Amino acid sequence: MSTLTAFQQEIDDFLEEQKYDPKYWQPHELVAHMVEEMGEISRIINREYGPKPPKENETLAQLEEEMGDLLVALICLANREGLKLEDGLRSTIQKMKTRDLDRFPRKK
Repeated sequence: MSTLTAFQQEIDDFLEEQKYDPKYWQPHELVAHMVEEMGEISRIINREYGPKPPKENETLAQLEEEMGDLLVALICLANREGLKLEDGLRSTIQKMKTRDLDRFPRKK
């Protein structure tokens, strides 16, 4: 099973091999890219579950690819800032299991 750490390393290695200059975009550029990808995700969701008519050849299956694009942008931001996404995810899951345990209604 792949881990977020492995994906972070794979992306970092790829960008290093490509010798991009700069290796990573600036933080505000990466955030803007993530917002752009969220817009694409939103368009697909709105088309599937809301009133928006689909573009030609647009399918719900593209949602997976757009989510992947968002994850790559997030990984690039984390790598640029020297952050470990697995640590952040584990922390958030722990909050869900403790702090937020009784926050939402449950099935009866």
